[in-house]
Amino acid sequence: MSILEEILQKKASGKKQLAVLIDPDKYTDEVAERFASSVAQAKPDYIFVGGSLTASSTDDAIKHIKEKTDTKVVLFPGNSTQLTDKADAILMLSLISGRNADFLIGQHVVAAPFIRKSGIETISTGYMLIESGTTTSVEYISNTRPIPREKNDIAVATAIAGELLGNKAIYLEGGSGAKNPVPAQMIKAVSKNITLPVIVGGGLRSEDDIKTALEAGADIVVIGTTLESDPEKMIKFAEIVRNF
Repeated sequence: MSILEEILQKKASGKKQLAVLIDPDKYTDEVAERFASSVAQAKPDYIFVGGSLTASSTDDAIKHIKEKTDTKVVLFPGNSTQLTDKADAILMLSLISGRNADFLIGQHVVAAPFIRKSGIETISTGYMLIESGTTTSVEYISNTRPIPREKNDIAVATAIAGELLGNKAIYLEGGSGAKNPVPAQMIKAVSKNITLPVIVGGGLRSEDDIKTALEAGADIVVIGTTLESDPEKMIKFAEIVRNF
């Protein structure tokens, strides 16, 4: 079964999923050991690997992760330099909330020959940056403005456009280091107006944050920054997702 088929099957059955996001630049030996231990206990559904400004090798990070865990690894590329065929799938992210052609289609054109040749499962994903109370790395690097957090109508229209354009999932992103998570009302509005799986990440630091996102309609919640200081949080968050 492909990863997309798995996501769709679990969405249809109402089962929520957890993904943990690792930035290779911050994947030090110390973090790696603690991370592997937490993954073994938490058993998240997926490990996303990538970041807005990743200089370290995604190949090396994924190789180490696969040596330590059986969890499926999904590439979460910030640009075409982060490509690797070592992952189980790639989120082909198109920044549909912005107006920067490079992140709408430009990087994808550069990446396309490699991706096709690699044979890696490719999941076309409409990536929507939501205002989070601070300037995040993805906002700065992509040179795009996030959707204002109170503008549910714009978020809904953008998500619908992504679905009509053929995206297979919609990713609502507060951004790395987000001060505030994506608002529950926005998650709810988007999930009610599209049939695609809704992935939510950025600013999810507490158990209440996770519960709120799931209750609002997130099919997959993504945790990242908070694990850098406390990988063990993954275990608590995974329990919430499994028991939801």
